[in-house]
Amino acid sequence: MNLNLLGYFRSGTSYRVRIALNYKGQSYSQDPVNLLEARHHDEAYRAHQPQGLVPTLQADGEDLIQSPAILEWIEESWPTPPLLPSDPRERAHVRAFAAVIGCDIHPIQNLRIMKHIKATYGLDQDGALEWARHWIHSGFEALEKLAHLHGKEGDFIFGDAPTMAEVYLVPQMYNARRFGVPLDHFPHLVRADAAATAHPAFEQAHPSNQPDAPHED
Repeated sequence: MNLNLLGYFRSGTSYRVRIALNYKGQSYSQDPVNLLEARHHDEAYRAHQPQGLVPTLQADGEDLIQSPAILEWIEESWPTPPLLPSDPRERAHVRAFAAVIGCDIHPIQNLRIMKHIKATYGLDQDGALEWARHWIHSGFEALEKLAHLHGKEGDFIFGDAPTMAEVYLVPQMYNARRFGVPLDHFPHLVRADAAATAHPAFEQAHPSNQPDAPHED
């Protein structure tokens, strides 16, 4: 299958999709969409994604949008190695963990929200960063409790192998560090993040390893 990812190197949602494709052993090309230059608002890009959001995954020329839907499609298309447990209740716990990030943390601290609150409410950069830190920290408190309640023994949240939990967690931990969120009170999250980022699939997906990442001479 011919796969082409339209995304941005530092986009958490694009990062998730790269991780999943790498973990499944699927090769793909990339067409970067520069968010800082507002290329996602171009008519040419909106022809693929009407919201003007990244990523878009083109599968044999067909546009797939919204990272949760893309990730489920990837899991269904290449079930091995799995990113979801076989037990329905355990799958629900993994999906709930991922949803805390995908629904409640990431959307309110991404670039378009940060730009809006700065422009509309007169926040400076420090104020916008404090907004992001507040919501990330609040969400991480819930994730740490979920990991304690439903997690399994092992290096990862739900056992000895990464799941969709780490696919969502690692990009959000990357953002947390960028925004200066203290992580001392989240040992489960830190441990799983360390284990995941050491995995080749996650390492290859890191923003610094993408074709549109700025490189110093």
